[in-house]
Amino acid sequence: MLNAINTKILLAILAALTVIGGAAIYQRDDAAKTVAATAKAAQLLQLEKDDNDYLKQENEALRKQVETDKKQHSSAAAHEGTTWKTYIP
Repeated sequence: MLNAINTKILLAILAALTVIGGAAIYQRDDAAKTVAATAKAAQLLQLEKDDNDYLKQENEALRKQVETDKKQHSSAAAHEGTTWKTYIP
């Protein structure tokens, strides 16, 4: 009788350890998934930042080009009046 009680207690302890082990494995797997998702999100954010920086540089270069073009066209129009002063028909 005592042997049967000891066997039942050992089986209950073994079942409890199995449940605890399963929970630990599940928690570790869940933590690994969380770490992977965090790494992926960080990578996506870095790519987005790089894209924004590239677009900002491209936009700035375009603005500078527009300003230089605007100055060139404006300067030609500013000197247009002086050419007619020296015109002799």
